[in-house]
Amino acid sequence: MKHNKKSKKADFSKFLPMSLEEARQKGWDELDIIIVTGDAYVDHPGFGTSIIGRVLEDAGYRVGVIAQPKWEDAEDFKKLGKPRLFFAISAGNTDSMVSNYTPSKRLRHDDTYSPGNKAGLRPNRATIVYSNRLKEAYPDTPRVIGGIEASLRRFSQYDYWSDKVRQSILADAPADLIVYGMGELQILEIADKLNKGIPVSDITDIEGTVWKTDIKTWKEKHEELLKDRIEIPAYIEVSKNKELYAKAFKMVFEEQDHIRGHGIIQVHPKTVVIQNKPMRPLTQEELDHVYELPFTRETHPSYEEVVPALDLVKFSINTHRGCFGACSFCAIALHQGRMIRSRSIESILREAEGFRDINGFKGTINGLGGPSANMYGMDCKNWNEKGVCKDKICIYPKACPSLDTSHKKLIELMRRLRELPGISKVFVGYGVRYDLALLDEEYMEELCAHHVSGQLKVAPEHYCDNVTDVMKKPDREVFERFEQKYKEINKKLGKDQYLVAFLMSSHPGCTLNDMIETAEYIRDTGRYTRQVQDFTPTPMTSATCMFHTGIDPFTGKKIYVATSQKEKSIQRAMLHYKEPANYNLVYEGLKRANRLDLVGNSWNCLIGRKKRGNNGW
Repeated sequence: MKHNKKSKKADFSKFLPMSLEEARQKGWDELDIIIVTGDAYVDHPGFGTSIIGRVLEDAGYRVGVIAQPKWEDAEDFKKLGKPRLFFAISAGNTDSMVSNYTPSKRLRHDDTYSPGNKAGLRPNRATIVYSNRLKEAYPDTPRVIGGIEASLRRFSQYDYWSDKVRQSILADAPADLIVYGMGELQILEIADKLNKGIPVSDITDIEGTVWKTDIKTWKEKHEELLKDRIEIPAYIEVSKNKELYAKAFKMVFEEQDHIRGHGIIQVHPKTVVIQNKPMRPLTQEELDHVYELPFTRETHPSYEEVVPALDLVKFSINTHRGCFGACSFCAIALHQGRMIRSRSIESILREAEGFRDINGFKGTINGLGGPSANMYGMDCKNWNEKGVCKDKICIYPKACPSLDTSHKKLIELMRRLRELPGISKVFVGYGVRYDLALLDEEYMEELCAHHVSGQLKVAPEHYCDNVTDVMKKPDREVFERFEQKYKEINKKLGKDQYLVAFLMSSHPGCTLNDMIETAEYIRDTGRYTRQVQDFTPTPMTSATCMFHTGIDPFTGKKIYVATSQKEKSIQRAMLHYKEPANYNLVYEGLKRANRLDLVGNSWNCLIGRKKRGNNGW
């Protein structure tokens, strides 16, 4: 896991400074903005810290990075001094609780966003901890929080790890503003206002941000603050009443559109949290510019060990942002939005050409896509004028006629990438939305012929239609049609390529009988897979709302939820019923469901009977 021994002449100049010495080498005696992050500093457009840092640097600001500071006291937060404008704080590319704990709430033993894959280099609830330490160190310096953790905890939210409803992170953290969503435009506007001498307390009008006011002001200016905003049930209400929690979630979800959305207000015991309407997405020209900033695609030279997360994406290309799938267990709809914003083909080609100058590139682009691999270039005729539909999902249960699902732009992009000198292979190994792919046989043939490296990873997530219905995923018949078409095309091409299916257990709506049915389907079809995960309730997804409340927030109907750790373990074990270590869990599950007919030695049994030994069965 170690780099080759660092040269004494390691070039720090291409990176944002992580020390005062590096800042002085740039001729800076003071930094304007300091980014504090829970991840290691990797200068790659797949890392939020790097994108925000490069965008600010490109605008002329002097930016430094404090990565994974020791948080027991404030000393490590002083290493770059006091910034002239503000601290920008992020837990990193993932929520810190997801980084630190498994779905069964056990401490993780590794962290792909840390040098050497080491766990324990970020605190639980990192955004709150970092904000507190920075307040201790520099109480008068503005603190702006952002990234996944802050963005998705901006209102009262169910917290799986404490099993309670927590306040907005802005009520818990001593911070001034939240930047939610993809924050390039917001962070530049904040920097410009502070640079003009506007107090942070007066920065209340930037779209895509959340600010707070005191209870007294709320009472005095109630009508004024509610203008063009809606009020959702207060923290006290949603923390005690699950019906109101579900109602509040639905209200928030429906306003996450920069065209038709409104601001949102939620009252907390000591503060009032006010979200401005969402910021518009970047234009194609702006998106091109961001991804063509001078990223080195390397870890900072101060690290002696590799950061594993970089290896996964180093030579991958992000082609677009947004996802109109809106799967229940995914928060992209509430973070990046449901509208697709695609880069130009020319910009993507320039990025690929730049790979040839990077040490270690061997001609293979190992990932091409965005939140999904094949939504590039897709659009809806209503998005620019009306925004996304409030009461419908673009592709569920089937594609809306207003949605352009053509893969023509993506096919052109893939062909032109293959033609570039020095590019030998372009793989799309994951993230293909197979219900979309089925609508375009030309795309599927192009994919199979040139862009699959032996196996293609897809995510049916479940094989019971009542569960995929709750997930807002395609049903089993759609997956089967895709699999059949995939096999036919590969046979025609003379290729031996496989599908790897990802499955999920314990999703809201999934009963023990559903998992047994899925296990039987796997047995009958030979679809046994290692790629299994237990549903983890993460902030601000509709599935997490269902997990906590037992209510579908969009229909108001009751829904079954496996909440006990024991049942979650049993459901997961059903997907790996062949594993000897899972025998007792599978047996218990079959007994609970009155399905001991599946225990025995006949062809259709999931597990055999244990032989009697000295210690009984």
